[in-house]
Amino acid sequence: MLPGESIPLIDGIFHITYVLNPGAAFGIFPHQSWFFILAGAAMIAAFFHYYSWLQRQCGYFHYGCVALLAGAVGNLIDRIRNGLVIDFFDFRIWPVFNIADVAIVLGVASMIYAILFKIKETDE
Repeated sequence: MLPGESIPLIDGIFHITYVLNPGAAFGIFPHQSWFFILAGAAMIAAFFHYYSWLQRQCGYFHYGCVALLAGAVGNLIDRIRNGLVIDFFDFRIWPVFNIADVAIVLGVASMIYAILFKIKETDE
C-alpha cells in the first residue's frame, strides 16, 4: 500500500488505511522523533525500576502499566525503524490508529479504573 491508500473492509465504516504519523496522538508534535524516543526510553526505564512495586499493586493497575508499556514499545520500535509511526485502523469517525495505540488506551483506562475504584488508601 502507498501512504494514504485505503482498503474498505466494511464500506464507510471500517477501512485499513496506510498512514505515516510523524507525531503523537492526533498528529500533535510532528517530527519530534528524538523527544518521543527519549520519552519511550524513560518509560521503559521507569517501568523496570518500579516493577517490583507494580507487582504488588492490584491487577488492573499492574496489567494496565504492562499494556501501556507494550503500546509505547510498539510505537517506539516504529519510530526508531522509520522515524514515524505506521497507523492503519480507520473507522472514519476517528483519526487512524494502530494496535499499539489500542494497548496504550486500554492500559491507561485500566490504571484509571484501578485508581478510582480498586486501590484503597489506608489512614495510618
